Amino acid sequence: MSSLDLNYSEVEEELRANVRALLAERAPVNATLARTEAEQTTDLALWRALADELGVTGLPVPEELGGAGASWRETAVVLEELGRAVAPVPYFGSCVLATAALLAVGERKILPQLASGEAVGTLAVPFATAPGPFRPAVRSDGGLLTGTVRHVADALTADVLLVPAVAGDGTPELYAVTGAYVEPMVSLDMTRQLAVVTLDEVEGILIASGADAAAAVGLALETGAALLASEQLGVAEWALTTTVAYAKERHQFGRPIGGFQAVKHRLADLWVQVSQLRAVARAGADAVTRNVDIPLTAALAQAFASGTAVTATEEAVQLHGGIGFTWEHPAHLYLKRAKSDSLALGTPDRHRARIAELVNL
Repeated sequence: MSSLDLNYSEVEEELRANVRALLAERAPVNATLARTEAEQTTDLALWRALADELGVTGLPVPEELGGAGASWRETAVVLEELGRAVAPVPYFGSCVLATAALLAVGERKILPQLASGEAVGTLAVPFATAPGPFRPAVRSDGGLLTGTVRHVADALTADVLLVPAVAGDGTPELYAVTGAYVEPMVSLDMTRQLAVVTLDEVEGILIASGADAAAAVGLALETGAALLASEQLGVAEWALTTTVAYAKERHQFGRPIGGFQAVKHRLADLWVQVSQLRAVARAGADAVTRNVDIPLTAALAQAFASGTAVTATEEAVQLHGGIGFTWEHPAHLYLKRAKSDSLALGTPDRHRARIAELVNL
């Protein structure tokens, strides 16, 4: 693997500060917790603010296509902050999965709409789909699509679905669809609701076919796996920071619980794991940006990030004591996001197996 740049630039840190300030003002965790009880769990007002006020919905898209002309590194910084806030917006589906697929095929009509935030898109595959062979559940017949795709992330608010399909002769295809029937599912992560997408001879616009379609879907999944680690980093950092603060103020036997050796050791071990996760996440973002070793770096990112984020949020729940187990405390939102992310785009075991294949073990 070639040398990777794991450092944050001044521009990236400035971007982080702006996104964090917006989220603190518009999407405090308590408001997100209350939103999970609402009929519409996605915060569309926050989505508009991210698009219109900060312009972060098209960071890796070239300026001539309405984007910011930045890179996936900046996108990763935004994902860190969205993870830290468990923000209920369709950023991952639209600005990562769908955008990566469209960039891969050089699409020029839908991409500007996604880059501006005017439209929301997502890749219509089960959220647990790992990078690998092209195996869609949708069949195409003369541009008419039929099939059902379950567990699609960010589909409920999507204006356009990018649907992988297989033609009658087995040719891979990728379509843009606006007329699918989308039905919500009961989702573990209440801040990222999944949906069932049903197509019954629905007309689609052909975006790519053959090897180009298969490569676009594969690259989108690999890009998603690499950048998902940044969201997981944000979740883990919130868990660590919040738990350390609580350990300083919660007293037992006349002293802060953070003063007890057992608690100190658990938090110290967690700090080490989160620091390692930061390096892994930055490596994933840099590899995707420079188009270097993406399959291996993406697999490494998810093999490590998933377990660390789950461990961090489990520790947050346990070390908060009784309050950490209540519905009123936001810790469960982070635990559910971490667990959901650990299943997304392939489990850690799948990615470890992928690593073995890539390095010929």
